[in-house]
Amino acid sequence: MADVQLRDLKKSFGSVDVIHGVDLSIEAGEFAVFVGPSGCGKSTLLRLVAGLEEASAGTVAIGEEDVTQVEPADRGVAMVFQSYALYPHMTVEENMGFGLKMTGANPDMVRERVHKAAAILHLEQLLQRKPKQLSGGQRQRVAIGRAIVREPKVFLFDEPLSNLDAELRVKMRLEIAKLHNDLGATMIYVTHDQVEAMTLADKIVVLRAGRIEQAGAPLDLYSDPDNLFVAGFIGSPKMNFLRGTVTASGNGTATVALTDFDGAAASVPMSGTLKKDTPVLMGIRPEHFSADGSASLETRIEVIEDLGGVSYGYSGADTDEPLTIALGEHHGVKPGQAITAHFDPKRAMLFEPESERRIR
Repeated sequence: MADVQLRDLKKSFGSVDVIHGVDLSIEAGEFAVFVGPSGCGKSTLLRLVAGLEEASAGTVAIGEEDVTQVEPADRGVAMVFQSYALYPHMTVEENMGFGLKMTGANPDMVRERVHKAAAILHLEQLLQRKPKQLSGGQRQRVAIGRAIVREPKVFLFDEPLSNLDAELRVKMRLEIAKLHNDLGATMIYVTHDQVEAMTLADKIVVLRAGRIEQAGAPLDLYSDPDNLFVAGFIGSPKMNFLRGTVTASGNGTATVALTDFDGAAASVPMSGTLKKDTPVLMGIRPEHFSADGSASLETRIEVIEDLGGVSYGYSGADTDEPLTIALGEHHGVKPGQAITAHFDPKRAMLFEPESERRIR
């Protein structure tokens, strides 16, 4: 395993800038996840690490070596793609060992590594099958096994679970997490699914429009986002953002009157002060609504999602930004019912509406 260092890394396609001066350090043995909406540059950034795209500027270092101009095959990386990319005429064993075989490796060593990887991935009984005889999850395990066999310095995953159904995605997610624990390898994983990012990562790198918005441990990004984008992207369901105006500020709090909820106000912790009448956005997560909260707002629940262990109520369901409230398992609320929703203002956050930055 090795660390990965990106320094002022840029990528342009013609006159279009896609990656804008990314600086990032991934420690040896770390599981880093690039996450963000479609088109944010996460797959392009991964391909720059792999050498499948040529950097327009900046450097990529793996371990102690600057690999910016090194061919992909010589970088010490192995990539698992969204499509399994298996040879249909080869057996599982042949697919897993093909890359090593093409380098002229000793056949006995290839066989030993293939069987070792098969044992890790529970593929021993499938080694003589062809890809068409495998399920989607089994094919993806073969693709991962092909990467393991190469014993790379860094594993790269480009949305490897996107082609699987929901149940298989959960199962494979657990298997990849266990694989990382067992191998202790450096892994970089790309996904648009923030649940995958939260459950797999040691470090999440949130990207938007080719720039890093924030990088850090999953729970740090969840509890202490730097800006509106990260706050809204990390967490499921997403954070609510309520328009408000500052009515008072000082002594470590800002009192905010909520614009769309008559009489509703909350005193939110902050280190500085804000001028009276300053417009703000107050962020409150759906799961932070609870009966013992000291602040409250009146709203009407229009749609309810009962998911078993938790239920979510939606107010303003026909708008772009409905208010989402976690109701609990035995809530007794009916669609169309007006409720008083309590929340803890100490868990709320403030953001500037224009710059979108967090007000701390």
